[in-house]
Amino acid sequence: MTNVEINKQARLSQHFTLAEMCKTSAKTADGNIPSHVHIENLKRLCGWLEMLRDEWNRRYGEGDDPIIINSGYRSEAVNKTVGGAKGSNHLTGCAADIRVAGMEQALRYAVILLDISDESREDFDELLLERSSRGTYWLHFAVRPPSQENRRKVAFLRA
Repeated sequence: MTNVEINKQARLSQHFTLAEMCKTSAKTADGNIPSHVHIENLKRLCGWLEMLRDEWNRRYGEGDDPIIINSGYRSEAVNKTVGGAKGSNHLTGCAADIRVAGMEQALRYAVILLDISDESREDFDELLLERSSRGTYWLHFAVRPPSQENRRKVAFLRA
């Protein structure tokens, strides 16, 4: 297998880098390299994350609170290693798992994303409040390219 180098410090948006949108705890992280199409999808997703960050800080934050990403793009190998769904939006760079301090912050983030969708009249694909068996919460958010149908799926899931 040929090693491919990408500029992981490249900015996808004002506050998000390629490195943070590709980070993973999986042992196969070296192969977690997105294609140009995946990077375009990540840029679109980061546009939404920037709006979330701005609105969170306007409503509740200290002025410059970051949005922290647990997982963004995943290669097939990484997705399999972490137990991701077979057709996961992470595989195409269309999804991010957002770290939250608890259920209240997850709900507030979700409300902001729903408001953004309603106000912009743009749909998202998935907005999932997720909880691990250990009781940690995160928010899974996905938005597909305009050429694909966004389902506006909203759910609470427990791993």
